[in-house]
Amino acid sequence: MFKLLLAIIVSASIDSTTLFLGDQTDLHLQVVANPDEQVSFPVYGETLIPDIEIIDRTIIDTTKLNDGRMQYDQFLTITCFKDSLYAIPGLPFVSNQETIPSNDLTLNVIQPFEMDTTNALTDIKPIQRAPIWWWGIIRWILLGIIIAGLAVGGYFLYRYIAQHQAHEDNQPKQPARPAEEVALEKLNKIKEEKKWQAGKIKEYHTELTDVVREYIGSRFDIHSTEKTSDETLREVKPVLSNQSDLYQRLKQMLSLADLVKFAKWTTTADENEQALTTAYDFVHQTTPVEQPNDENQQS
Repeated sequence: MFKLLLAIIVSASIDSTTLFLGDQTDLHLQVVANPDEQVSFPVYGETLIPDIEIIDRTIIDTTKLNDGRMQYDQFLTITCFKDSLYAIPGLPFVSNQETIPSNDLTLNVIQPFEMDTTNALTDIKPIQRAPIWWWGIIRWILLGIIIAGLAVGGYFLYRYIAQHQAHEDNQPKQPARPAEEVALEKLNKIKEEKKWQAGKIKEYHTELTDVVREYIGSRFDIHSTEKTSDETLREVKPVLSNQSDLYQRLKQMLSLADLVKFAKWTTTADENEQALTTAYDFVHQTTPVEQPNDENQQS
């Protein structure tokens, strides 16, 4: 089963020496040598010998034995598609330019069944029609109906939105109420609610300054609701350049509200009343005065 040369042992074995046609088996190649010995395994392409094909191979695996020698193993997966008894000559390993053949092998490939050659040859069967795939046809029809439904629904939805938009555009737009009218209405409501008299000081000053800030935004196009008191006063100051007293009162009202909201400041009754009065005066004194037209002057 093996050849010995200079302490190098090579061997070859087949897992199954009898093989059915088209089946596979492993051819095991093995070398045992000293660690300093260099041995090359046989190199094959797609066939081992004619009719025996190599369909896979492993890398060479190295194992150190207990006696210090090295063992090298490789497996070739082989198959054959022609029934016969094959003689596989020794496989050539090479060491130091010397060829070391392995043991010879035999492989018996057999037909797993016997063919009946007594029956006469017959014609090929006629072409058969494949059955109709009704579910596939129904599925495509349903898909087409769904797509058509979505398209129709989308069209009517578009028309509805367009008509609704056109209807809204045709509606007469209500004229915007004057800024002073809105502000005075909210100030009157604050005055009637008497929140500071009920102890709701923070809520009272918050609502009061919100009304003034909204009025500043409508009247002077200054987004006061998005700004701090200092930023608001800095932008309002040029507008009130001729009304310095009103500017100072506005500054005092906003500063007092900040103290109440952020520093929990305790206000007096006079301060609460004065803040409301300042809000009223600010709206009245910054409302543009309508100039009489020529007809009124002549009358």
